[in-house]
Amino acid sequence: MELDSKLAILADAAKYDASCASSGAVRGNSLGGKGVGSTGGMGICHSYAPDGRCISLLKLLLTNLCIYDCHYCINRRSSNVRRAAFTADEVVKLTLDFYKRNYIEGLFLSSGIIRNADYTMEQVIAVARTLREVHDFRGYIHLKTIPEASPELIETAARYADRISINLELPTQKSLDLLAPEKSLVRTQQAMGRIRLKLDEASDRRSNGDKKVRHATGQSTQVIVGADDSTDADFLARSDELYGSYKMRRVYYSAFSPIPEPSRILPIKAPPLIREHRLYQADWLMRFYGFKTSEILSPTTPNLDLELDPKLAWALRNRQDFPVDIQTASREVLLRVPGLGVRNVDRIIKIRRYTRIRQADLLRLRVSLPKVQPFLMTADHNPASYLLDSDALRARFVPKPQQLELFASDEMR
Repeated sequence: MELDSKLAILADAAKYDASCASSGAVRGNSLGGKGVGSTGGMGICHSYAPDGRCISLLKLLLTNLCIYDCHYCINRRSSNVRRAAFTADEVVKLTLDFYKRNYIEGLFLSSGIIRNADYTMEQVIAVARTLREVHDFRGYIHLKTIPEASPELIETAARYADRISINLELPTQKSLDLLAPEKSLVRTQQAMGRIRLKLDEASDRRSNGDKKVRHATGQSTQVIVGADDSTDADFLARSDELYGSYKMRRVYYSAFSPIPEPSRILPIKAPPLIREHRLYQADWLMRFYGFKTSEILSPTTPNLDLELDPKLAWALRNRQDFPVDIQTASREVLLRVPGLGVRNVDRIIKIRRYTRIRQADLLRLRVSLPKVQPFLMTADHNPASYLLDSDALRARFVPKPQQLELFASDEMR
């Protein structure tokens, strides 16, 4: 098969993997006249998908052949898709050629499982090793690892990559048994735990002045939302565990996308994309706003409100905690006010040392006044108690229904 045909097949097959962010990578460059490539501090850019979208990395599968039969995967063993496979040298050539044309500054490489997990990892590592050792490539490399592979191979992958990841796919073993029977939640978590220990070791060496250490700076994972009956509480509880126990950089939530010739046990329709968005918002609250999973969701409400963002939904359930005095409230309390983000809370804390804050000051900070007014007291605003107690408060924030055109044109239909 021609290289162009392989690229078309295997680049398209990689589009379902969302966990390819490059934030947190160690900066590397070739400004001294040595090596090839660079890693930008804020991420990579200048790669283009077939439909013209700008993407950050050359994102490929080494092969879409796979011995596993995960029902949600288009590349599963029983899927009737066109198959292709790169050699390690072909991926190296593509990466260097695309970089020299200024299309990309990094590589995201994953693969279907061929022969067995160890053999597949050896092929993936061969690409990264050749780029780093033979061509002195200093750009960003993200390798997708396989939990069933030996710990030694995963550790080797981490020495050549800036970021490594293992996809959890689903939040419970029950779901995996149904949709991905070859995969084990325990085995995946064990691999994540080993990666965390190696990441900590590398971090300690860098802290002690070892500037030559080459090791991934973090790991990430991805879960599929809407392929089974897992609740939002299941996803957030698992994410909370991953952030706390494995120092996960990011958990990516990917809405299930129906695939050609799907398995009969998969849903016919994709979940609403707003569900994926709400999970990201709730994830953000846990990571940066001090919320616990049990505060965002409960056994009686295991799924997020699709009409309201999670922080606003929490505030409406806990009206007894409001209004908050902007002049005296702690940082932790201000972070829980709907409409206030981390950056503005830090600015408010600095400003209030010198003056009493008014609504005009919030406007200058680009705070949404309609959103914060019911929950926040300023020098010139004290929300009436009846507003917080009113049943109409929720209606104030819920998107208004839109009247559809009775006689719409064909274009509008």
